[in-house]
Amino acid sequence: MINLLLAGVGGQGTVLASKLLAQAAMAQGLQARTAETIGMAQRGGCVVSHVRIGEEAYSPLIPYGQADLILGFEPAEAVRNLPYLKDGGIVVAAKKAIKPVTASLSGSGYEAGPMLAYLQTHAKQLIVVDCEAICAQCGSAKVLNVALLGAAIGSGALCISLEQMEQTMAQRLPARFLEMNRQALQLGAQFAQQA
Repeated sequence: MINLLLAGVGGQGTVLASKLLAQAAMAQGLQARTAETIGMAQRGGCVVSHVRIGEEAYSPLIPYGQADLILGFEPAEAVRNLPYLKDGGIVVAAKKAIKPVTASLSGSGYEAGPMLAYLQTHAKQLIVVDCEAICAQCGSAKVLNVALLGAAIGSGALCISLEQMEQTMAQRLPARFLEMNRQALQLGAQFAQQA
């Protein structure tokens, strides 16, 4: 069984990414269960998706210390969900922090560096993805979620191939967005393989 926890903020495509993962797994004949906690997703609040793939997945929720991979769409959200990561698990995290409203209003600092350093010392393997560069190359910030999926697949931690994910995206995404998402998937995978 593979346990994946996706953590981000509203508007980053976390829930869509979890649905793509589950559908790609089911297309291979695997069982998949998902659950989301979306809170104030439309206002930049935290979003957490649990994806469990395999025969023994009786509940959609991942117990603490059992996630094989945490996909951090935002570094602070990856840190906040680190208790779910199992020993030897992998964290794939976006390089850029998204400053919450509370930090913006208070004028306090909010940088990704300390969060990524914390992840580096507390995760056996950390892959930090420059999603801004990938999104710029693809021409849209909306492909961040697919770039991170590509990095997760490229890390070798998933039972889903790039080809299977591309087939799933072709079924779920509007045709006009498909090519840029394919490019983001490939670039994310390349990034992880070079890390």
